[in-house]
Amino acid sequence: MIDRREQALTYTLLGVFSLIALVPIAGIVFTALQAPGGLATFGEPNGFHPGNFATAWDEGNFSSYLRSSVIVAVTVVAASTLLSIPAGYAFGMMRFRGEQALFYLFLLGLMVPLEATIVPLYYDFRDLALTDTYAALILPQVGVSLAFGTFWMRAFFRSVPRSLVEAARIDGSSAWSTLWRVLLPTARPAVVTMMVLIFMWTWNEFLLALVMVSDEALRTAPLGLAFFQGRNTTDFALLAAGAVIVAAPVVILYVFLQRHFIRGMLSGAIKG
Repeated sequence: MIDRREQALTYTLLGVFSLIALVPIAGIVFTALQAPGGLATFGEPNGFHPGNFATAWDEGNFSSYLRSSVIVAVTVVAASTLLSIPAGYAFGMMRFRGEQALFYLFLLGLMVPLEATIVPLYYDFRDLALTDTYAALILPQVGVSLAFGTFWMRAFFRSVPRSLVEAARIDGSSAWSTLWRVLLPTARPAVVTMMVLIFMWTWNEFLLALVMVSDEALRTAPLGLAFFQGRNTTDFALLAAGAVIVAAPVVILYVFLQRHFIRGMLSGAIKG
């Protein structure tokens, strides 16, 4: 039983760490609302200028960059999710020859960073005439995300009681039907958490877009923000406004899905 002193200490520590996390975010938003063209300071407000967001949106061409990021992120999340669920189910619930070796092969996608393969990947995609296309941004990230998604869903399916699967099979359910009609409804928090994580990683990917894309129409939001920074090296208010615009979709997505996200993380921590 937790007494009041321990409870007060817990809330105090949570409050301190929350402030540590929120102060930089508040600083960026505060800077974005200051007068453009001058030296922005956190402690000395010099007006309220929400028009900085509209200026940054127009000058930075963020409508095009965000559209590219949405196309890439949504496609990567959809493809990775549809492939990770049956792959995780196969590794978590089925037994077949070469299972362990094949699963460790999947894990190479988590062990080898994308930065280590970006140069040969570029030459391969160039030979296939895939550079400056959405495929060059989508396919590598699907591969990396599939490795994580398979690992994530395998951990969830291995935590499912075997009696649930056996009962479904006794009722005449096939392996495919058991996955989609019996197990998947209970896996919703884990799937949502996986989708949010993949979306966040895909949205923030910078190096792949920098190497694979030279056409401005295909630039993603983080890459577009870097070019916007190069044109506005001294206007900190517009830079901060651009950073808020790029980060906003991830924040909004997390706010709407935070219950499922936290539930999925906690279930993984408890069962895994």
